[in-house]
Amino acid sequence: MRISPRFLASLSLVGLLGQPLFGQLLDPPAASTETKPVAAAPEFSIYDSVVKIEVATQVPDYRTPWNSGRFSGGTGTGFIIGPNMILTNAHVVSDNRRVLVTRRGSSQKHVARVKHIAHDCDLALVELQDFSPFAELPVMEIGGMPKLESRVSAIGYPVGGERLSVTQGVVSRIDFSSYSHSRADQHLVIQIDAAINPGNSGGPVVQDGKVIGVAFQGNTQADNVGYIIPTPVVKRFLSDIKDGQYDHYMDIGISPFSLFNPAMRRAYQLPSNGKGVLVANVVPEGPADGVLEKGDVLLTIDGHSIDSAGNIRIAGEFVDMNEIVERKFAGDIVKLTLLREGKKLEKDLTLKSFPFSRIYSIQYEQEPRYTFFAGLLFQPLDLNLFASYNFDNRRLRQIYSDYVNKGLFKEMEDVVVLTRVESDRLTTRMSGFTGMVVEEINGTKIKNLRQAHEILNAENPPEYHVIKFNGGNRPLVVPSAEVAAAQKRIMAQVGISKAARLD
Repeated sequence: MRISPRFLASLSLVGLLGQPLFGQLLDPPAASTETKPVAAAPEFSIYDSVVKIEVATQVPDYRTPWNSGRFSGGTGTGFIIGPNMILTNAHVVSDNRRVLVTRRGSSQKHVARVKHIAHDCDLALVELQDFSPFAELPVMEIGGMPKLESRVSAIGYPVGGERLSVTQGVVSRIDFSSYSHSRADQHLVIQIDAAINPGNSGGPVVQDGKVIGVAFQGNTQADNVGYIIPTPVVKRFLSDIKDGQYDHYMDIGISPFSLFNPAMRRAYQLPSNGKGVLVANVVPEGPADGVLEKGDVLLTIDGHSIDSAGNIRIAGEFVDMNEIVERKFAGDIVKLTLLREGKKLEKDLTLKSFPFSRIYSIQYEQEPRYTFFAGLLFQPLDLNLFASYNFDNRRLRQIYSDYVNKGLFKEMEDVVVLTRVESDRLTTRMSGFTGMVVEEINGTKIKNLRQAHEILNAENPPEYHVIKFNGGNRPLVVPSAEVAAAQKRIMAQVGISKAARLD
């Protein structure tokens, strides 16, 4: 562990302040005006504002959603950015059941809770039940963007020891890249040539005494490569939660396509200047729907020229054009210049939330929804479910891929999937239907899980429940007269206490 000279100096100073230099004087003066040495208040460095976070978690089990899930735990790092405000990573405190914070140099654990969490940018704000033991510690200041090749220090509590660790590295890349926590989002990242190890997550990365990022993930395919969340992302998170809630990132709602090919550029009446990116698709009902069209060529965004790869220059660095949208909120305007059928147009696009896209993100702090019917388990498709089952059904995978881009959400609020068939005499030879998307139940097209549950559990059911699947050659048929007995029998056999969770 490498410690800066400034830190060593502060330790020496704290150790000496308030202590007699050569012990008690042998013959103190007898005058009544004698003054006694007064102990000075301890001095703190920014290292004292970095805390260790211990978390007990309970992760839902999507394969047996009626169970409470498995318990586990882990550690991370956080740092004080204001009165009772500790910043850390979302993945450090996700699915938590208990959060404990330990101050540097102390063994006492303090109870805390997550006040705000942003899974799409992997940040969270934690507050203590009692902040008074931490009130005297300095607040770490959020700085700006570091320059390439400049040195930074990552501070935290990584594996391998109990005490604070400080590692130094050089800023090697500033990019627009994936955030692994949600598995779907991309934001601005800074790459440094220092490893970010388990336990380092959520710790500050500092330069000249100011925070220039938050450590959050490493690269398992490379040595001594770490990634940090830069301050524009941190500041946006802190701005978003000022109204008391987190509202997520906005998105334009298009699929861009690079325009490098000379023949394509001529077809779209573009000069060979390396400018402009093609709009390959516009998400139905998304922010760009009605503003942009498939085949438009975007030339500028908020006055920034867009190159053929979809990049713009900000503060001397080339970044993805979505960086403009990254810094905005719902209701903000994005100004676009575009080419449509050879004509130059100016358009204003109003940003808005688009919740359907979250089907591609891992969800946290949510119990899995399901309905269990006579040995058949039905669940709504999302990335959590996909990751649990790794479906290989071609139709299901195509529906999942097209859900947003082709507007399938307008017909299916939930993509209801038969995920499990429990063994029973009623369910004999039904296992071949697992992994298939439910299209109809008893002649009614299925739009969401609740509707499927209500049809299957109707007071006056038909003689046979007929379930049709997307791409299926034959329906699944369940005799209604046997459902009640089978439901009771199978639930007792499997240990299911609740037949459905719809919200």
